[in-house]
Amino acid sequence: MMQDANVKVNGMSCRSCIRKIEGTLNSIGVEGKVHFDEGTVEVKYDESKFTLGDIKDVIRSKGYEVAN
Repeated sequence: MMQDANVKVNGMSCRSCIRKIEGTLNSIGVEGKVHFDEGTVEVKYDESKFTLGDIKDVIRSKGYEVAN
């Protein structure tokens, strides 16, 4: 079942951050859309494959701070 969530991300400082985050999420099969001005990432994911915690960890692994 597909799940939607908004993740608050700090540390997105430039437009290349958008490509980095969206590209990383897409590479694992998560649909990600960065809302740069709001500091959020809208994600759509298959909850049978990922938890929201997994997705936050992937974003953190790229050097961003994710709010809980």
